[in-house]
Amino acid sequence: MRSIVWIQEELDTHHLNLDGSHAPAKKGGEAVAYQGRKKTKTSNVLPITDANGFILATTGIIAGNHNDAFELKDTLRTAFKFIKGLGIPIAGSYFNADAAFDTKAARKVCFNHPLIPNIVENTRSRKKPKPGRKRLFIPQVYKLCFTNERTFAWIDKFCALLLRFDRKVAHFMGAHFIVYTRINLRHLLALKKVQ
Repeated sequence: MRSIVWIQEELDTHHLNLDGSHAPAKKGGEAVAYQGRKKTKTSNVLPITDANGFILATTGIIAGNHNDAFELKDTLRTAFKFIKGLGIPIAGSYFNADAAFDTKAARKVCFNHPLIPNIVENTRSRKKPKPGRKRLFIPQVYKLCFTNERTFAWIDKFCALLLRFDRKVAHFMGAHFIVYTRINLRHLLALKKVQ
């Protein structure tokens, strides 16, 4: 992930995007568990991208039986420290995430770093709106996270990540780092052609 330093001038941290990607694990292994939504055993990884779709940081591999907010506080804290450690300024950036990541802890970490949480509020099947002040949410900024979907589409082109065959977490995570570097450099070349 240190390759991000090579493309630092092209980064747009006006907003950051977080989302998860489940990979079915055909041979089992470390950090693998049954995911009801996918109806199979999976592993999950949560990359953070900038406004252009460059991958800035990622979580480790998480077993599929955990929800997206599993250990989110520690995960975000580590990711934001990593990004800052590369000298990438993120203070004042919007942090886009869907309702699965709507937790008090996630919002608190954003405020501490200091980012502006632009997270879809999870109604949790409430029939009446939650009492108190309404949380900040700007739909126009949230719509910009479509760049995340394009990055995931590029990731899914690599069969080694689309389906997990590696049993060891280190091997599967290593494959992610190789692919992330390749995607970032490919994306950089595409931007240069447009300019």
